[in-house]
Amino acid sequence: MYQLQVENMSCGHCVGSVTKAVHNIDPQAQVQIDLASKRVTVESPAELGAISAAIVDAGYPVTSAQ
Repeated sequence: MYQLQVENMSCGHCVGSVTKAVHNIDPQAQVQIDLASKRVTVESPAELGAISAAIVDAGYPVTSAQ
């Protein structure tokens, strides 16, 4: 499970975009997003770097990931 801090998320559209970006890497990934804390939790066997890059490519800066 990964925890990512993702900036520029403010609405349901943002949640959909980030979720879609993660699902492009792993369609089976479980994604939970907390807009208030800007925290994205991903449960997936995919590499953290690939998930992070997909979110950045979707237009949402990842400021930390673990």
